[in-house]
Amino acid sequence: MEGTVNIEPSSEPVFIAPSGTGWNLTRAGNENGNWDVRSVSDLNEAADLLSATDEVILGLPIDAILAQRLRLPTVDPSEFAEMVRIQVEKTLPYPPEEVTSDYEVIEQGETDSVVSAVAVHNQRLVDLAGPLLSRGFIPRQVTVYARQRAASHAAEGRALFIYPEGEKLISAISENGKISFTRTLANSEPAQLESDLPQMALSAELQGVSSDFPSVLLDESCLPLRDTIERIFTQRPALIAPETPPASVKLNLAPEEWKARRLALVRRAQWRKRLLWAGGIYAGLFALFALYVLIIHWQVGRVKKAIERDQPKVDFVKSTEANWKALAPAIDPRFYPVEVLFHLFQSLPKDVQITVYDQSARSLSVQGEAPNAALAYQFADKVKANPGLRAFTFELGPPRILPNGHAQFRLEGKPK
Repeated sequence: MEGTVNIEPSSEPVFIAPSGTGWNLTRAGNENGNWDVRSVSDLNEAADLLSATDEVILGLPIDAILAQRLRLPTVDPSEFAEMVRIQVEKTLPYPPEEVTSDYEVIEQGETDSVVSAVAVHNQRLVDLAGPLLSRGFIPRQVTVYARQRAASHAAEGRALFIYPEGEKLISAISENGKISFTRTLANSEPAQLESDLPQMALSAELQGVSSDFPSVLLDESCLPLRDTIERIFTQRPALIAPETPPASVKLNLAPEEWKARRLALVRRAQWRKRLLWAGGIYAGLFALFALYVLIIHWQVGRVKKAIERDQPKVDFVKSTEANWKALAPAIDPRFYPVEVLFHLFQSLPKDVQITVYDQSARSLSVQGEAPNAALAYQFADKVKANPGLRAFTFELGPPRILPNGHAQFRLEGKPK
């Protein structure tokens, strides 16, 4: 059972069922709801037609299973499974752990119930489905094709089905769509059928299945046998074609090992999908970041080119600004010494004298003497508040106290 398995569910299942020439693979065909039926010689060829997203439902041939009609006491339905298992163990020559069984209730009364029990030997199933398992296709459901045909054509009442599976001719009795009795006939020669079919009906009677069939259904590929079967059962068989698609049924003979492996693969596929999403998101974020870096790099390049292009203009503006600053003392009235002195004298408190005034293009200096330090600070505050001197920034150093108690100060001013 090696191989890569992908079990992401598709919109429709793919049915594989036995036919008279091998197997039929049925899948949804087109948007109009039609189904495509492909005839293949074996399951190797069927596996070649499957894709990783197909959900396979495998219908088993009659010779691969054991079908029994059981009459059991009517109990809690949850107890039927254990009762059926015990009955199957009595019939099959295999240990219980090597067998997979399932059941369906045909009819239920107050005291007893009629149950259709079906079992398959796990190794026989593995051998049969080997071509699928080796390619990594674990069927979602393993059922019986005769059960699917019964559900499709005789969901109510009792019916006899006669159809081919490979080189063998199958007779199966269904009750309310469930299998109650099956036989593989020796061959399909009319003379042999006139012997085998009555014996089959008698065996069914011995097992409690009535041989009075309201419906006799014959596969269309067996049309030459129609008259023979009509003579045997005194009614003309109705012809049936391959079902498109086969009916969905509850019966499932998939071993627990297959179910567990499918569950593990479902979880693995979910984690793989999550990791792919996470990787995609990470890759998307990385791509966005890379795009962001490229855009920033491109914008930086544009800015650098703009700076290089405008550099001569910037140099010209800086040079012009420096020239204007150098010429400001000569052309700006705010820097005229007469104007500056005028505003300085406006700010002089009473009894404060200016002793030295010095002005250059870059600074001015005022030295003076005040009766006390407080008047020196008052003079500095008035100078800073004078609207006519706002072109300068003034700083007053600590006054020096003279022997006579006067304060000698120095006020420094710089153009803004």
